[in-house]
Amino acid sequence: MNLPGHAFSTTTWADVEPTIHAGITGEAVWRSQQIGDTRIRMVEYSPGYLADHWCTRGHVLFVIEGSLDTELEDGRTFTLHPGESYQVGTDMEPHRSSTTTGARLFVVD
Repeated sequence: MNLPGHAFSTTTWADVEPTIHAGITGEAVWRSQQIGDTRIRMVEYSPGYLADHWCTRGHVLFVIEGSLDTELEDGRTFTLHPGESYQVGTDMEPHRSSTTTGARLFVVD
């Protein structure tokens, strides 16, 4: 990972201003930082959340709490639980997220 010109820093995620992103159902609350081309986020999905788009951006996504369902555009589905992650490259496999229970994630993209 290349974070050009960025010295060591720490983040208290509770102090980062949240932004709300509506899904088809439910909502996502993002607390984000941008370092160069890299976005780093703490994300919380409400119970019943379903993303409103197919995403083509590359991610490293780690599940902290809850359960996350990820559907690929080709129909495959994956369920991730706390301590599990997925990795996908930009423009590789369109994907979207949903959760029945709610989920808290850490995402680097």
